[in-house]
Amino acid sequence: MDESGGVTDSPKRGPTLSTSTSSFEALDPHDPNLSKLATKMFQKTGDFISSELMGPLEDYKLLENMNRATISKYSDMQQITENLAASNADLNVKLEELMPSLQQIDQIDATVTQIEVAAYKLDAYTQQLEAKFKSITAPKK
Repeated sequence: MDESGGVTDSPKRGPTLSTSTSSFEALDPHDPNLSKLATKMFQKTGDFISSELMGPLEDYKLLENMNRATISKYSDMQQITENLAASNADLNVKLEELMPSLQQIDQIDATVTQIEVAAYKLDAYTQQLEAKFKSITAPKK
């Protein structure tokens, strides 16, 4: 465009509205400065698109790493759970083996409690007998 806002002339076609690369003709001489600017624009646009695509790619890499870490943690937790289940099974077997002994201990405890109650009763009865014996054998005044 010229200063008056009018239309510039193309050397082969006459008046044109734009000197952009969209109307570029292969055999026409072109402005090297425009070519440098266009190349720079395409490089910058390419860099921008590359950086825009790298963001999601980095996000996917992060998610992949997080998934790997999660898989590893779940694997560890599964191993721990399996070990706990095996230990629990062993403890249950040992409890079953000890159950008769525990029942005997409970029976012995109940018997000891009964003997203790009988011993207290016997002690109380002997104290009564001793007091009665003393009252009978004591000299009378």
